[in-house]
Amino acid sequence: MVTLARATYDAIVAHAKRDHPDEACGVVAGPAGSDRPERFVPMVNAAGSPTFYEFDSTELLALYREMDARDEEPVVIYHSHTATEAYPSRTDIALAQEPHAHYVLVSTREHGNNEGPVEFRSYRIVDGVVTEEEVVIRDDLPAPNDRRSTP
Repeated sequence: MVTLARATYDAIVAHAKRDHPDEACGVVAGPAGSDRPERFVPMVNAAGSPTFYEFDSTELLALYREMDARDEEPVVIYHSHTATEAYPSRTDIALAQEPHAHYVLVSTREHGNNEGPVEFRSYRIVDGVVTEEEVVIRDDLPAPNDRRSTP
């Protein structure tokens, strides 16, 4: 199960809608070992594609250095699907390298960047095995710290 603050959920959905028709991607970092997604970090889809996402390697390296300095880890790794359901593709599964992360997928296929609901699902992906998990959205959790800041 992954538990998200309402504001984190809203930020992920807003990013997915804003980048549609291209896939959006990002990370929600949290204290190492805590499983608490606390710092929302929207990233650039370097692929600029409606069917594939790729973190910019320079941006990703900087984020991992920053997380290391702050004793954080990626708790949630998210991206959107613009024309298909919110389920990991074969490519998503093959590229999943964080066994402790929650892989959140948002499908914007129905409404694109217009008003309307999205499909929002989360998975654990370990050694190529995909397991869907419950998503709990809580209004009583604090909003995430947005983007990056110095440690």
